[in-house]
Amino acid sequence: MDATLPNKIARTVQRSCSPAAIRYFCVVGGTSLPGLFLMAPSRFSQQSHTGLTYRTNNGSYCASRLSFSLHVYAILRIFHVSTLLTFSRTRMPQTTPFAAKFTPNPYGSSHSHYKPVEESYGGLIYHDNNLVSGSLEALIQHLVPTVDYYPDRSYIFTFLLSSRLFLHPFELMSRVCYLCVEHHRVGDPQIDKKRIRDIAPKIVQLLTEWTETFPYDFRDERMMRSLKEMTHRLAFGDELSRRAMQRLIQRLLRKLTILGQYEESLVTSSTAAAAAAAVEKPGGVKAKQHVVRREECVLNVCDDPFILAQQLTHIEMERLSYIGPEEFVQAFAQKRPSDNHKSFFSKRRASNFEAYIEWFNRLSYLVATEICLPIKKKHRARVLEFFIDVARECFNIGNFNSLMAIITGMNMNPVSRLKKTWGKVNTDKFEILEHQMDPSNNFYNYRTALRGATQRSATAHTAREKIVIPFFSLFIKDIYFLNEGCASRLPNGHINFEKFWELAKQVSEFLSWRQVICPFERDRKTLQYLISVSVFTEDELQLASYESEGPENNLERDTRRSLRSSLSRM
Repeated sequence: MDATLPNKIARTVQRSCSPAAIRYFCVVGGTSLPGLFLMAPSRFSQQSHTGLTYRTNNGSYCASRLSFSLHVYAILRIFHVSTLLTFSRTRMPQTTPFAAKFTPNPYGSSHSHYKPVEESYGGLIYHDNNLVSGSLEALIQHLVPTVDYYPDRSYIFTFLLSSRLFLHPFELMSRVCYLCVEHHRVGDPQIDKKRIRDIAPKIVQLLTEWTETFPYDFRDERMMRSLKEMTHRLAFGDELSRRAMQRLIQRLLRKLTILGQYEESLVTSSTAAAAAAAVEKPGGVKAKQHVVRREECVLNVCDDPFILAQQLTHIEMERLSYIGPEEFVQAFAQKRPSDNHKSFFSKRRASNFEAYIEWFNRLSYLVATEICLPIKKKHRARVLEFFIDVARECFNIGNFNSLMAIITGMNMNPVSRLKKTWGKVNTDKFEILEHQMDPSNNFYNYRTALRGATQRSATAHTAREKIVIPFFSLFIKDIYFLNEGCASRLPNGHINFEKFWELAKQVSEFLSWRQVICPFERDRKTLQYLISVSVFTEDELQLASYESEGPENNLERDTRRSLRSSLSRM
């Protein structure tokens, strides 16, 4: 087919097709114009309310009013041009928009030849060599290796990540095990043994990728039971594969043990902080005086902003490292009646995910508490300037989450109302930091800084340059709107896999940030202080603020009186 034909067709359609006809092709393609900009912003750019630019591997061409190249195929049919090809399963297109993020699969090569047409293979729909949709059963089949086929790592990750929106990991595991082994049995022991021996290394490889990337799936006792059953089945045909499976299970158990220890440490830290708060709990008029008599404050523990920023980065990176990629999907998944089983979904939907958000809140309250603690104005100003310098160091490191938590703490009302304290502080540096994290234009300034940090990480020469810790709440919001803004199923019942390519792209970027090892030296005393020191509640903060700088009007005086009364009864 003439390589320039898509350009010619696009120009012809642009000149001759009415908007109604264009909308018809959109309906034929099973997609909508607005949804495209959310689904694939990296591949499309909006030129007008009705125009798109579509970029292909061979360059770019304008398809004004067309919402997807799927519609070009519909137009090709009108021009009686069809180049549908028939491939065996081993020749299915495998390349994805972010396949470069994964190492090459050990059992096959990617087929990156360009075919600007839509193709269908056994329930899977491809476009421009990328899988865009398919039935759930066909997608499961596409995950299962055979003697002469192994799926791309990018597909494995994307499907294992997104499939839990449609079925439990246990259900997927059961289906995969059946298709890998039982489905191919013929009843002849010798033939069955040979078939298992031939496919065993690929089954081991698939399960290795599953257990290494999604180890938390196997906290479900049913998943672990299926894994052990598969070990016994593979032992029937191949001793080497049986040993490989045993090593796989040992590595998995070590990971789950470390996870359990980490979660216990979170509970211990939370309990210790609560106990400290109970001992030092302020009440009534003497609340402020009692807390100030505490010998420890942040400047007594660490008075170097750079070191404190490094210790905050240690905490951030440790907590990030325990967040499983599946938690981003499960946080938005609807709970089903079957989730009441003592299993993965009911025991752990997004615990580390939630713990990390709680850490952000704790850091914000810690900053506000430290500023409101001192009685003397000059001491409060010193603490305020100190945290401004800590925030700046966090920005330089690439620790945007701690940066935003510190800014949030300083913008809380009990701190922001301390006008006399702020009057003693040079706020130029703080205003620059606020500008970087300005929420206007969908956090444009922050997103620009994040892209710069990501590029620095990709070309880093030192471990410090690799650090990227995103503002986590915004990262979650982006994923939430991607999930909510695009349908998971198309009108024909197919899974909208193009949505999940984009979801996997974002989550895989998070995984690359998560894998970085913090290069800074640990200061145990400072770390312990940040994690376990008591912090004020919202009411206690407000009262401490009024005791530092008195109420300015009757409303504030009434509020102070009410707070004193309520806290004295606690």
